[in-house]
Amino acid sequence: MRTASTYALLVTANVAAWVWAALAFGQRPSLWSLAVLAYIFGLRHAFDADHIAAIDNVVRKLMQQGRNATAVGLFFSLGHSTVVVLACAVIAASAAPLQRRLESLHDIGAVIGTSVSAIFLLLIGLFNLFVLRRTLMTFRSVHRGERTLDAGLGDALTAGGPLARLCRPLLRLVSRSWHMYPVGLLFGLGFDTATEVGLLSISAQSSMQGAPVTSVLVLPALFAAGMSLMDTTDSVLMTGAYGWAFVHPLRKLWYNLTITAASVLVALCIGSIEAAALVAERFHLQGGAWGIVAGLNDDLSSLGYLVVGIFLASWVLSIAVYRLKRFDRVAAG
Repeated sequence: MRTASTYALLVTANVAAWVWAALAFGQRPSLWSLAVLAYIFGLRHAFDADHIAAIDNVVRKLMQQGRNATAVGLFFSLGHSTVVVLACAVIAASAAPLQRRLESLHDIGAVIGTSVSAIFLLLIGLFNLFVLRRTLMTFRSVHRGERTLDAGLGDALTAGGPLARLCRPLLRLVSRSWHMYPVGLLFGLGFDTATEVGLLSISAQSSMQGAPVTSVLVLPALFAAGMSLMDTTDSVLMTGAYGWAFVHPLRKLWYNLTITAASVLVALCIGSIEAAALVAERFHLQGGAWGIVAGLNDDLSSLGYLVVGIFLASWVLSIAVYRLKRFDRVAAG
C-alpha cells in the first residue's frame, strides 16, 4: 500500500510538472526542448553510480532492521533535488552576476559534495564488509549443522568488529527512509555532474531570454520529477528483491551473503574513485592511473548502468545457485 501511495504521489508530481511547463511555455515553443532536456537529465542522473550504491546499501541496512525501505530513493532524490532547485532559483533571479561566480561556487561545492559522497560510501562499504564476513561464517556454520538457524541469523545481522563498532554510530543516523533526505542534500552540493551543470546553464539561458523566474523554475521541477521517479523505482525494486530473500531464514542468510558482497564491491569502488578523483583534482595530478580515475569519475552515469547490471546479475545468480544447491533442504533437515 505504501508503494502504491508513493507512486500515486510521484505520478501526480510528474503530471503537475508537465502541466506547469505547458502553462509556462505555452507562448514560448522554443523552450519546450529545454523542458524535455531537463526531464531527461533527471531520469539519467538517477543512474549515477553514487545514487545506486547509496540507495542499495541503505535499503539493505533498513530491511535487515525490519524497516520499510521503499521510500529510500524518494527521500534521497528529494534532498538532491533541493540543492538544484535552489541554485536554479538563484541563477534565474540574478543570471548575469551569478554566472561570473558560478565557477568558484562549483569548485567549493564539488569539494563538499564529492567528499560527503565518498566518505558515506566508504563508511557504509566498510561496515557492510564486516557484515559480509560474519554472514559468511554463519552461513557455513549453519550449512554444516553446527548451530541453529535462529542463532546464526542473530549473530550475522548484528555483525561486530572494531571498525564496524566505530562506524555504527554514524550509520545509525540513517535508520529511517526520510533520513536519506539530508544525505541526498549533501550529495547534491557538488554540482560536479554534467546533468546538474547543464541544468544550471539552461536555467540561466532561459532567464536571459526573458522568461520570468516562475517559468525558469519549471526546469528544475522537471529534473526533480524525473530523478525522483527513477530513484524511487530503484529502491522499490531493491526492496522487492530483498523481500524474496527475507521469506525464509536460510535464504535470508544466503541472499545477504551474495548481495552484500556486490554492495561492498560497489560502495568501496565508487567511493574510492570519487575520493581519488578529488585528490587528483585538488593536487593537479594527471596522467597514468590518475587520468583513468578522473575519466571514471567524470562518467559516473556509465558506471551506474554497470552497477545496475552487477546487482541484476547478483540477484539472478543468487536465486539460481540457491535453488541448484537446494539449500532449503538444509533448513528442512
